[in-house]
Amino acid sequence: MGQSGSVGSNITAQLTWSVSPIGGFAGTIYSSRTSRSCTFGSRSSLPFLPEKAKFYRELEAAVDVVERACRLCVDVKKSLLYDKGRILEKNDQTPVTIADFGVQALISLELKRLFPSISLVAEEDSSFLRSNSGVLQRVHGHDGNSLVNLVLTAVADKVTGADDPLTSNVVLEAIDRGGKDAVSFDAQPATYWVLDPIDGTRGFLKGNDALYVVGLALVVDGEIVLGVMGCPNWKIDILSAGIRDRKTGDRETGIIMIAHEGCGTWTRRFFDGMDKFLTLFSSTVDDTKDRDRRTILLLPTCCGRQKYETGCEYSLCKYLMVASGRASVFILRARAQTIIKVWDHAVGVICIQEAGGKVTDWIGTELDLAADEAGRRIIYPSGGVLVTNGRLHNQLLEMISSNFHVIRHA
Repeated sequence: MGQSGSVGSNITAQLTWSVSPIGGFAGTIYSSRTSRSCTFGSRSSLPFLPEKAKFYRELEAAVDVVERACRLCVDVKKSLLYDKGRILEKNDQTPVTIADFGVQALISLELKRLFPSISLVAEEDSSFLRSNSGVLQRVHGHDGNSLVNLVLTAVADKVTGADDPLTSNVVLEAIDRGGKDAVSFDAQPATYWVLDPIDGTRGFLKGNDALYVVGLALVVDGEIVLGVMGCPNWKIDILSAGIRDRKTGDRETGIIMIAHEGCGTWTRRFFDGMDKFLTLFSSTVDDTKDRDRRTILLLPTCCGRQKYETGCEYSLCKYLMVASGRASVFILRARAQTIIKVWDHAVGVICIQEAGGKVTDWIGTELDLAADEAGRRIIYPSGGVLVTNGRLHNQLLEMISSNFHVIRHA
């Protein structure tokens, strides 16, 4: 794979990551009584050494750009309080924001600079931004050029190492680099990035407590080898996490989850504008709580009230809940009228698998990323997608195949 330039921070630092403790039933919690320190000292931002990870450099770059993309989201969301014109709506009535376009442009620019030979498969294209002014005038006070300029401004503040001046055309081309007509694959196993710029745009618009995720995965020769999910609004109880001597409230927000094949799934916090790191801990799951073992609670309801408190309503948010041990199961039915997109699942699959969980369709087959041979944008799981902590997987497959009506949402 073509590579150029330097990746990530090379500053000597002692960063701490938390191993994702997948397992247990829904509603299990992290127990500070069983936590242990898991500090990693290195001239790197990752929790394992380069010789342990074949795609270390790619993962380091992915962590860096996803974190900057999350900062972009936070900055744009703050601006929504003052400028409602930044909230747009695509033709399919799905809310989309300047952040959505901005994240895709930013990540596309950075990945092309660092790994120019690797293609990008992503959710957005620039067709809306390129639309005629008559369409764009539905957004009060803005014409097409000003909308593109808003994206340009958001990206310019976060992009690094650009050789050429950043212009609106450069931003539009960067967005289209991941669009549906950007690349055509063949039957051979392919290497490409998969990006969901914001999974949960409605959550992005709802308020400070709604979850949304920036998700990036790398597929090499048809296999997902690494993934990064950034969730700026993920709530962290800093007291139960054993964090001391901070002049803050009892809760902090923001998490980055990373996974690399053979290296596990790890999490790291970001907060205070996501400019500082905390010492994290590796914790086992508290599996001692009494529960009715005849009941299997499923996402979106497995999080109990948290579904309504945090807006856990989107695919990558649910993968994050299961991979972090806060939920046991996520079941998605493949309805006839619904197209299942690869970016809603790819990064979640590697994070679940490296955390010890399992992802298949409803007959137990792994998701086929090459089913959409030319575009690599759509997957066709038989029946739907089943995501579990691993221990429940076979049991649920049997329930699905033998008695489908047993599975229902509470």
